[in-house]
Amino acid sequence: MTRTQGTGRRVGVALAVALAALASAPGTLAAPAPNAFARPGAFAFVANLRSDTVSVIDTRTDAVVDGVRVGDGPDSVAVTPDGSHVYVTNSAADTVSVIEARTRTVIDTIAVGNEPSRVAISPDGRHAYVANVRSDDVSVISTRTRKVTDTVKVGDSPLGLAVLPDGSRLYVANAASDDVSVVRTDTDTVVDTVPVGNGPTALALTPNGRQLYVSDLISDDLTVIETRGNTVTARIPVGVQPAGIGAGSDGRHVYVANIGSNSVSVISTRTLGVTDTIEVGAGPNGLAVGPDGSHVYVSEFEADTVSVIDTAAARVTGTVPVGDGPTGVAVTPRKRGPGTTGW
Repeated sequence: MTRTQGTGRRVGVALAVALAALASAPGTLAAPAPNAFARPGAFAFVANLRSDTVSVIDTRTDAVVDGVRVGDGPDSVAVTPDGSHVYVTNSAADTVSVIEARTRTVIDTIAVGNEPSRVAISPDGRHAYVANVRSDDVSVISTRTRKVTDTVKVGDSPLGLAVLPDGSRLYVANAASDDVSVVRTDTDTVVDTVPVGNGPTALALTPNGRQLYVSDLISDDLTVIETRGNTVTARIPVGVQPAGIGAGSDGRHVYVANIGSNSVSVISTRTLGVTDTIEVGAGPNGLAVGPDGSHVYVSEFEADTVSVIDTAAARVTGTVPVGDGPTGVAVTPRKRGPGTTGW
């Protein structure tokens, strides 16, 4: 990549520092496996920041079956609800690559704001939302025309994104202003701002959309927001530098990757406390929960791997080598429904 990947002008730089401090080695593209997409809905996509690729993992075998060249500095990935397309933010190119999942080829490149970081897809699949860290805004993309239809000004250094299940609200974590913007999606306007912890980095909604969990990278905790009134109801201490986050499909647990302590914290949504801590590889940052909740996928920036966690056993059951500097992770749905991403 041609530009050092950062996460903003002020507090957002902390995430870049956390990742930049980790070691790296040259990455390669995996050779495609024949008929790898014979059965749809069983793949994890991993953005490799330093090798400018997306690794495709068959979750049935926990093996990389392909690699896709994208733009400069890929940071985040999101899958459309029907599993047909993957959107990838290229943080050093100010673009988004659109991958056709069936052919594993880039079919379009969309210019967005300055240093795009995270991307999320609306539950109806009609829009992709892209957080642009340096321009302090969110690009709204029509997935039909693959063009930017609006730009929404939010807080300082926006990172994490989450959309309510009914699609009515978009939540944006602003890393440098320590708050979450609430965007009304039918008008693309900010209707509320919620103060949270220090350095909010990633967001995860419970399946019913009633609670939003915010990973606060600097204050080493999670902020819990009740979405009906957009009020903070709890702060939960976790590991060091919590980043990627995801909620289980049954809504009972939330998982967060802790960059600084090489672990994943498991949080009970009933007690709002940590129930387990799982050791993973070096530099865990991106995280996605599989659609049935049985496995969690964690990208490890220093180790150039993805750890696969069995959620019932609360332990790592597989480690998958990927490209150089893996960050964002997303998993395709097994049937029509929102793709999963925690980064």
